[in-house]
Amino acid sequence: MAGPNPAIKHPIPMHPRVVFLKPLIDAPNIEIGDFTYYDSPEGPEDFARNCVLHHYPFIGDRLIIGRFCALAEGCRFIMNGANHTMSGFSTYPFNIFAQGWEKGFDVKSWEQENRGDTVVGNDVWIGMEAVIMPGVSIGSGAIVAARSVVTHDVPPYAIVAGNGAKVVKTRFDEQTVRRLLAVAWWDWPQDKISRNLDAIRGADLAALEAAA
Repeated sequence: MAGPNPAIKHPIPMHPRVVFLKPLIDAPNIEIGDFTYYDSPEGPEDFARNCVLHHYPFIGDRLIIGRFCALAEGCRFIMNGANHTMSGFSTYPFNIFAQGWEKGFDVKSWEQENRGDTVVGNDVWIGMEAVIMPGVSIGSGAIVAARSVVTHDVPPYAIVAGNGAKVVKTRFDEQTVRRLLAVAWWDWPQDKISRNLDAIRGADLAALEAAA
């Protein structure tokens, strides 16, 4: 039992709406781990164009998504290119229209709005039409409810919902979360994951720790 090939774009025969994203993405500012998939009937091949918005290479921010994440239809990652300068009286981006309006623009006033990379851990489930704002980190094992707007970091194994998304509960108690993060099964070789699927899918933490 070896499991699917992570280099295949369409891992489920006769179901083209599901793609493994890693072999699909070639943008240098997007990193996606093995087995992370996107599910959309609208053409999942256009994930980078339709779901990663305002992501311009000259800004330097990255979208980093770990392994074994499940991304539902219409989820969106808003990147730092969407930010406007807020230090003056107006947030209007006069400078981008040039024709003299670019004169006197202080690039540092815009750079201070840059919130850095957007990072999604491993084994994260992001629900339909959820929106992830710039610079947010989502911990491994977290769940983002459908149509949530995530404006702040999400702890590992938390379930967040709403606009702005708040933690509604955690999937496990703190000790179990620490143990799961220490096991980090998503970093295991594929054959080892395959051998331990019962423990990963179930709730046998002792077996996971024994296999680690």
